[in-house]
Amino acid sequence: MAGTVSTERAVIAPELELAVEDADGVRLAAAAGAARVELCAALAETEGITPSIAAVEQACSVCLPVHVLVRPRPGNFTYSAGELAVIERDVAAAMDAGAAGVVVGVLAADGGPDTSAVGRITEVARRYKPAAEVTFHRAFDAALAAGFDPAEALARLEKAGVDRVLTSGGSPDCALGLGMIARLVELGRIHAPSVQVMAGGGVTLELVPSLLESGVRAVHTSARARRGLSGADRVANADPALAAAMAAAVARGSMGTPTAGGTEA
Repeated sequence: MAGTVSTERAVIAPELELAVEDADGVRLAAAAGAARVELCAALAETEGITPSIAAVEQACSVCLPVHVLVRPRPGNFTYSAGELAVIERDVAAAMDAGAAGVVVGVLAADGGPDTSAVGRITEVARRYKPAAEVTFHRAFDAALAAGFDPAEALARLEKAGVDRVLTSGGSPDCALGLGMIARLVELGRIHAPSVQVMAGGGVTLELVPSLLESGVRAVHTSARARRGLSGADRVANADPALAAAMAAAVARGSMGTPTAGGTEA
């Protein structure tokens, strides 16, 4: 009906984000059909830390948007003033090297997202590139797992100017967190309309349709197959065939097309 304002967000095509560690990984992601990459270092050993500027420069020379993980160390997500200063300088360096965005996560003393610190990081990124995208990583899941209110957590990200939150719903993987992921999408419409919920963590080909049905329009994976039952026991590099299959599943998942296979991504 003319003049009617929809309460739903505009429908956008679902996207795949691939976690990679170098320019070869960016090329693999581009060939597979990913929309962008998260560039990090020591993914298998630490779940990702800040890559070198040389690695960022090389990755950004490939024709695919590069979002750089800025995480100065493994461990918790509560940082000292000195560590926050390092994060801000690394964000500036990444943007200056050609990054399209950054991936960060800082928690406050109360266990929720640190609005002040993340807001400063966002300002730094957009000082170099006004269109820079800022993703809040799975520090968000640490907050949810500790019992922090999801609506308040999303509202803080909105206030800090974050574009996207990577989450498994506060659970070890997206299969276990599927219900919360759907709830986050709904809560986001009210408390964080500018923040996209991106599902990531233990994503399988079989799970993609359910994730998209939950309302997410972005899926994150490293496309590294597991050797065994342990989530930490993964092959070192992304599997090109698995990455391509994941991209295809994301592309057709919103149409309800079943996807085969259960290889971990």
